[in-house]
Formats: sequence, structure tokens, C-alpha cells
Amino acid sequence: MAAGLVCVLAGCDAGAWLPRRNTGPTGVLSATSRQEPALSGQGRWLATVVERGGRATLLLQEQPSGRVVLLRHFQNHQPHSSPSLSWNGRYVAALVQQGNQRLPLIEDRATGALHRLPLPADRTAVRLSLAPEGRRLAVQVAQGGQWRVQLFDLSNLLEPDLPGGIALQGGGLETPR
Repeated sequence: MAAGLVCVLAGCDAGAWLPRRNTGPTGVLSATSRQEPALSGQGRWLATVVERGGRATLLLQEQPSGRVVLLRHFQNHQPHSSPSLSWNGRYVAALVQQGNQRLPLIEDRATGALHRLPLPADRTAVRLSLAPEGRRLAVQVAQGGQWRVQLFDLSNLLEPDLPGGIALQGGGLETPR
């Protein structure tokens, strides 16, 4: 058996052989208040859920600079959970609370468009995952006491976000750190 495998099974610290990287300056947002991290495919953008004013809020941060970018459409729909990013971070998807229902939203940072994906009233969205190219979305739903996965084909809604595609610098307003 390989020594690395034994080490992992024994629960040793991965930091012993993997370099660590800070997420950059975040001002009043401490590293311990971050939850549900999601990286864009190329690793430039980090989305996390943080507590702000008693509400779970989506934070998008450029790496390694730590520059925070406001997601204008997500600011009006809180709380947030289950962030997911496309390859270049053009598309940001997350679940938001709207009335008594949790809905998947996708913000196109290149065009500023917001896409709502309504679910039938008998389904509650729990978690989501956006494909790296942004053409499909998987949503875990609870329905009648059962867990199900609903797939959305977004190919008629979103352009592909492929490696080497649009390099977004911000796509929103910067927030002070």
C-alpha cells in the first residue's frame, strides 16, 4: 500500500504536502465565516456564502488579489446557498429564497442578465451544480420525502463559457475591503 494512501486513511494533515494559499484580503470577513466554497474552472474566482447582517450572502472574490465583486442580481434575493461557477466565472449560479420557495438563479456577469429557473411548487431545491461550460445545471430537490436530481439543459439560454473564453475583470461593482 502506498504511503500517501495510508496517510490519508489515517487522517493526517493534507497541508503537510500541499501548499496552502490565502484567499486574499477580505476586510471584516474572516476566513472562519465562509461556507460552501466554489471555484471557477480555471481557479480565478472563488464564491463563498458569508453571514452579513444575519443573512447568508454570496461573495465573489478574484484570486489571488482578493478583490470582491458585487453580484447585483443576487443582492435583492437572500439568503443564498449552494454557489457554483462556470469555467471563467462568467456564470454564477446559486439558490435563493423567494417567498416560501428556494429557486436556482444564474447571473451572467458578461451581459448582466439574470436567469430564474422555477421549480414546481411540490419541489424544494436543496443544492445545485453548474457544468463548467455553463450549458447544464443539476439541482438536487426534495419531493414528497424523496431526494431527486433535476437536470436543466441551458444550451438555448446560455452561451458556452469555455477555457480561453471571455476573461471577465469584474462584471459588477467592487465592494470596499
